[in-house]
Amino acid sequence: MAIQCCFKRVEKKYLLSRAQYEAIRRGIEGRVKPDAHPQYTICNVYYDTPDYRLIRASLEKPVYKEKLRLRSYGPARETDPVFVELKKKFDGVVYKRRVTVTAGEAAAWMAGGRPEKESQISREIDWFLQSYLPEPKVFLAYDREALAGVEDPELRVTFDTGIRCREREMDLRCGDQGILLLPEDQVLMELKLPGTTPLWLARLLGENRVYPTSFSKYGTFYQQKLAGRIPATAYQKEVLKGA
Repeated sequence: MAIQCCFKRVEKKYLLSRAQYEAIRRGIEGRVKPDAHPQYTICNVYYDTPDYRLIRASLEKPVYKEKLRLRSYGPARETDPVFVELKKKFDGVVYKRRVTVTAGEAAAWMAGGRPEKESQISREIDWFLQSYLPEPKVFLAYDREALAGVEDPELRVTFDTGIRCREREMDLRCGDQGILLLPEDQVLMELKLPGTTPLWLARLLGENRVYPTSFSKYGTFYQQKLAGRIPATAYQKEVLKGA
């Protein structure tokens, strides 16, 4: 199967309580089915300027914003495939362009090297690197349940739990441990849509008082870092054990 390297879609996010999650999960039964990969862990390393210019601009909700991250599905080994992604948002529409390389090649590229194979997308990433001179700022991981629409397979519903972060070992090859970013009973739901929200789904959300939010995992990390509010959890204890 060919790996998709370009995306254009509307993404909406919702922060759910455990009760709302269970209600929504019941309500979408029969309308969605497990995705080709229904459960997995996503690992990311986000890059930014030394003074966090990109996330500060993003939190101001501009019409256009962009970010660079490395992504793997589960902790990566040296030769495992990972994605180097440019994610842009303009007027509410998300555009994602990515290159697949090995974890070792990605680390070398971000440290000033060159990708083994060049492409239009790799040149766009190089331009971003030369323009911003970014550095790794945070590792973020979470456990995802992924579902796709039965009638409209372009509709995707995902539920993220265990959203966790760390500021050291910012490498996809260093495991997926971290400090919990949200209370354990909160679930982040994302709708990925080719266009508008289906009527049945809009009704279900309204009945359960579930409303869109501008929640950003990286943005939440940055705000909690500034406020000194990264919560102490079992994850933190495990990280500190290895310090």
